[in-house]
Amino acid sequence: MTRKGLLLILSSPSGAGKSTLARRLMDWDPTLRFSVSATTRAPRPGEQDGREYYFKTRPEFEAMVEAGEMLEHAEVFGNLYGSPKGPVEKAMAEGRDTLFDIDWQGGQQIRSSSLARDVVSIFVLPPSIAELDRRLRGRAQDSEEVIAGRMAKSRDEISHWAEYDYVIVNRDIDAAFDELVTILKAERMRRDRQPGLSNFVRGLNREFDAR
Repeated sequence: MTRKGLLLILSSPSGAGKSTLARRLMDWDPTLRFSVSATTRAPRPGEQDGREYYFKTRPEFEAMVEAGEMLEHAEVFGNLYGSPKGPVEKAMAEGRDTLFDIDWQGGQQIRSSSLARDVVSIFVLPPSIAELDRRLRGRAQDSEEVIAGRMAKSRDEISHWAEYDYVIVNRDIDAAFDELVTILKAERMRRDRQPGLSNFVRGLNREFDAR
């Protein structure tokens, strides 16, 4: 029985653990495809087209949007970013799942796209705002100004939690990962994700008739 691939969306405020969970999930299942975004920004040293991003000119990107070839897109600091539909549809046809590490706005667009019925969306929450602040500071990567900006933005991001199919409260990264894997395993077994199931059951009935 061939299983149809699904679209797994992970969203969270910065510091809640979304990217860590995404990396662990990719290590857990190497067949999982990570969605590579398209962007109009210039490649940085060491980046390769199709690996970190699909690098496009603005006219190329806008033409893809106009043709309906983007599942979601947005402009960030003067550059366009988006998720091309073609590679996702190819993975789905091959029975491979695609993982999206995106914000709530991108999640909304994908859930409103032509592939909406194949979406499984998960929002990751921190156990407390104090812990979220501690994790952001623990990275030792951002200035006080950047941390304050991320904390201010997190309130708006968290307000969209109820739009998602599942919510994981990341009190402990190992426990949160176990919950994520449980969700993915269950969603893969849904009846409507197994297009060969009807033929299989008809085969069972033919065995009954032949007895």
